[in-house]
Amino acid sequence: MRARSTFPLTWRTASTPPSDNAQNLSGYNPDVEAAPDGVIVRVIEYRLEGVEGAEPLYRLVTTLLDHEMAPATELAAHYHERWEIETAFDELKTHLRGARAVLRSKTPDLVRQEFYGLLMAHFAVRGLMHEAALNADEDPDRLSFLHSVRVVRRKMAALGAIPPSGPHPVP
Repeated sequence: MRARSTFPLTWRTASTPPSDNAQNLSGYNPDVEAAPDGVIVRVIEYRLEGVEGAEPLYRLVTTLLDHEMAPATELAAHYHERWEIETAFDELKTHLRGARAVLRSKTPDLVRQEFYGLLMAHFAVRGLMHEAALNADEDPDRLSFLHSVRVVRRKMAALGAIPPSGPHPVP
């Protein structure tokens, strides 16, 4: 017997038509008893018009069957927004902190402090990226976080020699 999840799920699947041998889970069947060994899902297909590099067709599969409670346009938008936070987690874990680096603190308070420091550094780099994008009349999402971190790290050596309350302005 399969365990049924009470949490709604939404995931992306291949946008190519299923082969003749594949099970087609698409369709909406309000009779839950009709699929006792399976899961009834709703399939949402959409396109991202005018988005450079977008795939021709996207397909989401969801257990949220009520189209009024969860409109297709909202699910598609939220699915893509989800990747914004996943990207931020990757930036924090891999590019800012370093892939093999671990938090060094030994107490919960110091781990929290170290984590907040990483969040502030991420916010600072993203803020610099946003400012640079505005100055260049460019979309901030088109800038590379990794390249920005490298630029900041190169500049840090020069700025580290200046005292915080020095008599001269920062170059």
